[in-house]
Parts: sequence; C-alpha cells; structure tokens
Amino acid sequence: MPAAYSYVSYGLNWQTDAATSIGIGLASTVPPDIIVQINAEPPGWVQAALCLPFFVRYRRPACTEITNAACVFTAFGQDDFFEITYPGEAQFVIDRAGRRLWGTCPPPFVLDDLAVYLRGPISGLVLRLRGITALHSSSVCVAGQAIALCGAAAAGKSTTAAALALRGIPVLTEDVTPIRASGDFFIVDPGYPRICLWPDAVKQLLGSADALPLLTPNWDKRYLSLDGVRSNFEARPKPLGAIYLLSPRTNDSDAPRIEEISPREALLTLVQNTYMNYLLNPNQRAAEFEFLAKLVSRISVRRIIPNADPARLNALCDLIIEDAMALGTANHERSSITQPA
Repeated sequence: MPAAYSYVSYGLNWQTDAATSIGIGLASTVPPDIIVQINAEPPGWVQAALCLPFFVRYRRPACTEITNAACVFTAFGQDDFFEITYPGEAQFVIDRAGRRLWGTCPPPFVLDDLAVYLRGPISGLVLRLRGITALHSSSVCVAGQAIALCGAAAAGKSTTAAALALRGIPVLTEDVTPIRASGDFFIVDPGYPRICLWPDAVKQLLGSADALPLLTPNWDKRYLSLDGVRSNFEARPKPLGAIYLLSPRTNDSDAPRIEEISPREALLTLVQNTYMNYLLNPNQRAAEFEFLAKLVSRISVRRIIPNADPARLNALCDLIIEDAMALGTANHERSSITQPA
C-alpha cells in the first residue's frame, strides 16, 4: 500500500499517495475530505467511470494563464463523474461528491507540474463540486481581516498580493479564494504558502527575472515562498473584510485610485468572477447569485484603478493598506455595536 500524505488547504483535508505539497502538512490521523490518487494507470473506479456514456460539457481554448489553460471538461453517466484534461499535459477524474480524485501526466511532465493544477484549477473544481463559492482572486490579511483582490486573468492579482507580501502583509490565498458564511460573517479559508509569478512580475518586484525558483522545469513561471523568510502565510481562516475589483491599468495621472461602486454593479461583477462558474446548472446558479447578493449587502466591494507604470505599484499597495485598515476599523466598530451586551 502506498504511503499517505495529508494536507489542509481551502478548508479541506486532502490525503494523497504522493508528496504534492498542495497545502499545509497535517497529521495522517486527520480524516480526509478528499482522497487523491496519482499514478500512470487509472484505478478501478476511474476505469469504470470512463466506460459510462459521456458528453463534453465545456471546451476552453489556450491561454497563457495556468488557471485558464486549454482544457476539456467531460461529464460521465448522469453527472456521476467528471474528467478535466489539459491536452498533452495532465488528466484528472473526480466523482460528483468531490471526494475521490485521480490525476496523471505524461512525460516530460512531472509531479510538480501536476501539483500546479491541483493547487489551482483542480482545487477550484473540488470546491465547486462541494457547493463552496470561490472567487477568482488572491487574498491577503490586513487588520485581522481577509482582503480579496479580484479580477480577470492578467489583472495583477498575484503581483499585487506578492508586492503586499514583500511588505510584510500575510497572504491567505492565491488565485482561488473560497468564501463560506458563518453566522453574520463571511470566512475565507487559507490556501497554500506560495504565490506564482511570471518572470516579468518577478523582475518588477525583485529586480531580476530569475530571483525566484521555477515552479517546475517545464514552466517559465516562478514562485514566492510564503515560508516566513521573505514573506508570510496566514494559515488561519479570517473574516472577509473587503473585496477590491482590479480594473485594467491606466495612464491616468490620478491612478492608482479606489472608486465606490453600487451593490448591483458589485454583484454583477462578482457573478462573472466566481471560479469555474461554467459548471453551474440553473439551480446552482440561482443559489450562488443569492449567496453573492447577501455578500455584497454586508461586505465592502470597491473598484481599484491601477496605474500602468510599474513604478506606481508601491503607491497601489499603500492605497490598499490604508483603505483596508480604515475598513477594518469601521467593521470592528460595527461588529461591536451589533454584539449583545
């Protein structure tokens, strides 16, 4: 029997048969929420699943972002199992409950390549199957609260989070931010302790494109470790304090700036930026819409207009920290008022 490795990320306990570093290590005695098998040959339950009638639910063309890489999503049986393939790179099969997952990759790709998908889009898929809404965002911890940086691919979420991390702001998640309701609060569960960055972002932040280690031998992307040496990881769940929507960069002289937006605009934007929302059926879409409507009625959602000049990134970080600190103070005062005497 292969060795078992246990991790926690996104509020879930993962058990794998290979050391994949998809989260923070756990004692092997902790019951798993999801069991991950990684090998070249599919196990029996996967072989049986792939023999069921199937239809292609979704196809996505190639894109430079890992989380938006070309993929094919196929449903088997009556949505009993799902397969997501990244042509020539990786294949995954998962059951409808999000409890069993198998993954493999062909040479020259290696386990580290598979782990990149596991930490990102596959984790997003698991959360989606379990009915957990996740934003396409990175999140940091300011004034004891989670601050989500939300936006489309290449909006600067990871770069901004890394810049904040290098200034001592702990990071909770990168690219995938799960949100769950808990009483009057919305909680963000932490992901894994690293931030993935393209070489130009590494050069912008650290002066050299190769200042950080490569994610894998087969990707140009690099990663900032949140190991407490250069930057920190927040491993505890935090209440969501604010969501910042990153707009396209501009050359406006008053950028970076923060703009207020209406709850309606905030809702419509967040609906478009939840993770793997193309998998939702009408009932699930209605439930997520209701969840997000409650979210924007209680949580501050603001638009950030970044400056196109890389030299203005520090000013953007100053702006986010100052605004988030003010919101944290206001949220604390409001929470104190609503607490029973």
